[in-house]
Amino acid sequence: MNIKFCGYSLHAQKFYMEFKTGVPGYLLRLQTEGTCKVKLNEREFQLEKGDLLLTNPEDMFELIVEDGDNSGDYHLLCEGDWIDAWWRRSEKPSVSTIDLDENIMAIWRCMILEDRRSVSEKNDEILHYLVQTLCLSLERAAMETKSMSSRPYTVTRMMRYIEENAITGIKVEDVAKHAGLSVSRSAHLFKSSVGKTMIEYAHEIKLAVAIDFLKHTTYTLEHIAEDCGFGSYSYFHRVFKKHYGISPGDYRSSTKHKTMTLI
Repeated sequence: MNIKFCGYSLHAQKFYMEFKTGVPGYLLRLQTEGTCKVKLNEREFQLEKGDLLLTNPEDMFELIVEDGDNSGDYHLLCEGDWIDAWWRRSEKPSVSTIDLDENIMAIWRCMILEDRRSVSEKNDEILHYLVQTLCLSLERAAMETKSMSSRPYTVTRMMRYIEENAITGIKVEDVAKHAGLSVSRSAHLFKSSVGKTMIEYAHEIKLAVAIDFLKHTTYTLEHIAEDCGFGSYSYFHRVFKKHYGISPGDYRSSTKHKTMTLI
């Protein structure tokens, strides 16, 4: 994997960049703040916060930032066999809107820091896997946007927020605030799109974590209930048994018995 450049840019003044004979690699650019204008193969796009730009080596590209746009972006320009194969395997939209997922931006920051290390300290294998992880994460985020015809993008944002915060004991009010909607509107939109309430969806996330704890740790049931965001064991017991038809303690006993049988 050959990384030509990667980084974060913030343009408070006029800025211009062009690749009129074709981009020298694959360009991935995520607008994180402000706005800018992009010309791509004679098509013009006004990019705003959350807009993801993907270009290939055949694309002619111009970036225009005007005074006052305050344009900020993460970017990566690279080439190599892996990204060639990744690009060919599915259609990539030139521009899509994704949620500014902190996990994606954290991957980008790790990649930037690794790339800036001295030649003697830089680990190309780490960079290679970070690029792969970033590409796959951006591809999934873009596909989630593409599925908006069956599920509103706002619902996807709510789902991601619940997944990231379920075990911290979030409330419906927190999710609604994140989505910029009223509690009643967000609750109705989520239930009609996902087929379950936000609380039910959060329970699924918590229970998945609890299952891992029951299988692979010796934590007490009370400890697991607390760490998974249920608050009390009695509530954890009730939710777990309703979902799986068995108590947490009996589930742990059954999994241990299966392990001993296999041994």
